[in-house]
Amino acid sequence: MPEYLKLLGIAVLVVGLALRLRPTLVVVAAALLTGLLAGLPLFGIVDMLGRAFAENRLMTLFILTLPAIGLSERYGLQEQSAAWIRRFRGATTGRLQIIYQLFRVLHGILGIRLNGHPLFVRPLIFPMSLGTARDHSPETVERIKAANSAAENYGNFYGQNLSPIQPGVLLVYGVMQGLGVAVSLWRLVLFTIPVVVLSVALGAMQFLGIDRRERSR
Repeated sequence: MPEYLKLLGIAVLVVGLALRLRPTLVVVAAALLTGLLAGLPLFGIVDMLGRAFAENRLMTLFILTLPAIGLSERYGLQEQSAAWIRRFRGATTGRLQIIYQLFRVLHGILGIRLNGHPLFVRPLIFPMSLGTARDHSPETVERIKAANSAAENYGNFYGQNLSPIQPGVLLVYGVMQGLGVAVSLWRLVLFTIPVVVLSVALGAMQFLGIDRRERSR
């Protein structure tokens, strides 16, 4: 079998996500296809997936928070969040995203890992963003959702690299040590700072564009 056929799993992953199919099913299907094309037995692939899940089961602990968030939303958390943010005259959708991105960067510096989308974005940041917006058309709502996700992802992805105890930094450190490259954890963090600053600046430009668009309506 040609070696390039083993890359069909990547094609399945790209097409599945592009068609907005359920991500879990797409990833599992791509993994199964790649394993079968590589000559692995089906039960061996399933065993590998099961062991990977068991070894990383702590990543699913955020599920325990979902009932609490659901109850809070049921009893008016989103409405209260929107009402609270309206008390600040200078609050805008764009400014709120900038503050939230910096908030997530701070969490990264402190080495705190949070699942921001279920814990902050949906129950707090999204209703607060709607509370600051004057236009609630479907297009604007979708744009606000995208901005919320962007602020979370920018802050979390880049901010976590500012802490020497975060898994991403430790992974890079371990790989470089294995290649014989002498580097310290703090030096890796030092070279991350310009990237984080640039991400905050570009994020601010993007989010302030939302405010300009709303003022022009």
